[in-house]
Amino acid sequence: MLFSIEGKTALVTGGSRGIGKMIATGFVEAGAKVYIAARKHAASLETAAELSKIGECVAFEADLSSEAGCRGLADEIASREDTLDILVNNAGATWAVPIEDFGDAAWERALSVNVRGVFHMTRFLLPQLKAAAKPEDPARVINIGSIDGLRAPRMDTYSYSASKAAVHMLTRHLAGKLAPSITVNAIAPGPFESKMMAQTLADFGTEIAASAPLKRIGRPDDMAGTAIFLASRAGSYLTGVVIPVDGGLSTL
Repeated sequence: MLFSIEGKTALVTGGSRGIGKMIATGFVEAGAKVYIAARKHAASLETAAELSKIGECVAFEADLSSEAGCRGLADEIASREDTLDILVNNAGATWAVPIEDFGDAAWERALSVNVRGVFHMTRFLLPQLKAAAKPEDPARVINIGSIDGLRAPRMDTYSYSASKAAVHMLTRHLAGKLAPSITVNAIAPGPFESKMMAQTLADFGTEIAASAPLKRIGRPDDMAGTAIFLASRAGSYLTGVVIPVDGGLSTL
């Protein structure tokens, strides 16, 4: 039972595809009730229908680039659940253009979703998270950062890397503030198959895999396993940590 999350309730933002879907799938397979949310509702519904063949998964439409959008999703969850055991702040955005063309729109998009969205979703769901917390089993917030927030990337993704570094610091700040009833940790993924990484992996996937100490890119179970660990009793004494899940790339 050390790694069990059976019977827990979770929300995974950006849960319709990529890393969010990997985590949502792992949670459903492990017996959790999972809500997913994404800006494109058709994609959320499709993923929820797929995961509902395994367990319980419900889809919402949400644009988390604004405070109002975050409030709306939190209100939807609150209308259905008095308690929320696990919040995974995964929804994110990136932007890549040469520095000469990197204007305010590139900064606004990345910071609004990747940083403010993480803060507001956590803030608005505090009543449900606190209600779920038990003395030996805190509620969990898991923020999805990036190894690009740990080391400077080669690509022209200035606002993305800066925003992910901010997510890591926000994780530490919230961890100190919300303890002991809520733990707040971050996962910093390396290269995984996702829409955000699709072009990079198409262009440089072989090179990236070869350069990693473990000589491959991430698999869905790598991401799901780390999230399940943090959400289970096994991870109940961790808070304020950033875990790179990157095959060792951040050590180079």
